[in-house]
Amino acid sequence: MSTLAKPATMIPVAKPFFGAEEEQAVVATLRSGWVSQGPKVAEFEQRFAEYVGAAHAVALSSCTTALHLAMVVAGIKEGDEVLCPSLSFIATANCIRYVGATPVFVDIDPLTYNLDPNRVEEAITPRTRAILTVHQIGLPCAMRELAEIAQRRGLILMEDAACAIGSEYFGEKIGKPHSLLACFSFHPRKILSTGEGGMITTEDGELADRLRRLRQHGMTTSDLARHGATHVTFESYDEVGFNYRMTDLQAAIGLQQLLRLDDMLSRRRHLASRYTVALKKIGWLQPPHQPEGLRPNFQSYMARLAHDAPLTRDDLMQILLDQGISTRRGIMASHREPPYAEGNWSSRLPQTEAVAKDTMILPLFHQMTEEQQDYVIDCIRQASRR
Repeated sequence: MSTLAKPATMIPVAKPFFGAEEEQAVVATLRSGWVSQGPKVAEFEQRFAEYVGAAHAVALSSCTTALHLAMVVAGIKEGDEVLCPSLSFIATANCIRYVGATPVFVDIDPLTYNLDPNRVEEAITPRTRAILTVHQIGLPCAMRELAEIAQRRGLILMEDAACAIGSEYFGEKIGKPHSLLACFSFHPRKILSTGEGGMITTEDGELADRLRRLRQHGMTTSDLARHGATHVTFESYDEVGFNYRMTDLQAAIGLQQLLRLDDMLSRRRHLASRYTVALKKIGWLQPPHQPEGLRPNFQSYMARLAHDAPLTRDDLMQILLDQGISTRRGIMASHREPPYAEGNWSSRLPQTEAVAKDTMILPLFHQMTEEQQDYVIDCIRQASRR
């Protein structure tokens, strides 16, 4: 099909990038004796907070556990409603259910795929307690507008920043204090990866202290503090906590990933710009929108089929797969899944429905060569002729 040579191996949709530095850091940590939560986790938290410009960062076992604890420390409970997008990985809604609250899905802006502030205002009820916004595929949300609504209506604003490490909102990195709490993911599909892992950033020191206790069974004194104590120390457990700890092995990798993060971001933005130029010429596959003042990290490159596209999204994905190119459907719509199917959401979320149906994620990863990308673009160009 393509005029370029088919690759010998499948071009993946994503691929984590680890080098010799990460390997050496893991080995050194293994030999140190600290393999669970210890000094490397504390160092990773400090460096991460410095990078995004936050006062505090708390490392956890995943972004899902970060979101859960965010709900807990924010005081979200049974009977409360939390506004959030359906167009997100299902963990966004699940974390609200974990504390007995109800996720109320709000429609999105059809250009940014993020929460539409106008729809948020309309969805507020006397039971609404918080807004959980999502920086989808690394594009920052309309934080000023959402913060204004939250402040005026007495609501808590929190960020699912799973995809947004390194993204910038009018010159400030996501994770700087735009809300009460921001939660990040270090899953292998994310730019900075520790295999699994997550982080919460906040300006509230008391919340950060409580998060650190809750992640370790509610323990009042950490293993690291007891290990360094010069007198006998006993911990207590003042509330029911969880085992949501990050390990020093993961943190050692994270520290090295932070050092190479800006380089990875630069490479991704370069490849994304090449996709955008090519897709504008193709016409029927639309590149992602980038509003002025927002700088996404392109955690994923999600394109959307135009209404007059010569084939369906699923047909295009199959054609590319046949040519050795892996893709994924666009962001899922959580309200379509059985746990959230009740409520007649589809009629209230027309933009979410349309975007979930017509979008797809193209391969984008740090190691991707321009030759690989040219092959992907050429196969898309040729697909309409089939």
